[in-house]
Amino acid sequence: MDSSERTLALQAWLGRLFPAQEWRIEPASADASFRRYFRVILPRRSASYVVMDAPPQQENCRPFIHVAELLRRAGLNAPEVLAQDLEQGFLLLTDLGTTTYLDALRRDDSGADALFRDATDALIQWQLASRPGVLPPYDQALLRRELDLFPDWYLARHLGLELTPRQRELLERAFALILASNLAQPAVYVHRDYMPRNLMLSTPNPGILDFQDAVYGPVTYDLASLVRDAFISWDEERALDWIVRYWDNARRAGLPVGGDFGDFYRDLEWMGLQRHLKVLGIFARICHRDGKPGYVDDAPRFLGYVRAVTARYNALAPLAQLLDAIDARVAARGAR
Repeated sequence: MDSSERTLALQAWLGRLFPAQEWRIEPASADASFRRYFRVILPRRSASYVVMDAPPQQENCRPFIHVAELLRRAGLNAPEVLAQDLEQGFLLLTDLGTTTYLDALRRDDSGADALFRDATDALIQWQLASRPGVLPPYDQALLRRELDLFPDWYLARHLGLELTPRQRELLERAFALILASNLAQPAVYVHRDYMPRNLMLSTPNPGILDFQDAVYGPVTYDLASLVRDAFISWDEERALDWIVRYWDNARRAGLPVGGDFGDFYRDLEWMGLQRHLKVLGIFARICHRDGKPGYVDDAPRFLGYVRAVTARYNALAPLAQLLDAIDARVAARGAR
């Protein structure tokens, strides 16, 4: 079923949900996956909803429903699922508003401290609700599959590079160090894409979206996603203030963040490194497999994050040298 057929099926479903009522739909947001979102507006009732269109062949709505309930049980502002048609892949959701954190921050970042305070407070509340066995584990196999996106999609497909045996060995050693650090961390609920693009200005603040891939894994992952974002960057001093505040409040709340901030910050940086390498691969895959080239435009931001972390830790010096060699090969090829 193509997008036009799905739109007709969606309109028919909404017609059954809102019989004899005036309503219209309009696009609500874009998504890097196969999901589409529309806003359903009922002008006579001054009401609006959001409808998710998730083709069952590519997307599974059940994790979204499950995690939405976990978030709401934790007292957080996630959409409520009001109606569902899993066979067709349609969900009707409460509307959390039209302004993302990212939109607000790009217009005016003077309120960033207040927004990030709300975001880190909500993150702590989410993590405090954690229980093992409820969400899939963010285990070595999954973390490694994500890292492999970097050589498979970013290096090989996007840059057209084949690593030498020596370079592959260096990358394998770096991956082993990164994974060992990640897996040594205590585990909590992980949203897995907790960033300004998926947080809404809402009451209570923030509204939380795009959580269907949530797992049970390293405690620093969501904070790393928040402060080292895909689409907006912050200076180190400002980001460090937010990290310190989270760590202090999380420690007081009883979360397993350790009593030494230096150790916690190292864990966060190495967790962020795993995410940065993964996202480079994901953006390349979205470009070349899914025909959505816009995401790869933000690759330099993530390369900057990777470079900053590899420069700070001696154990990561071989990875920094590998990146230097890759840059040199790309530059030499472009000069020909």
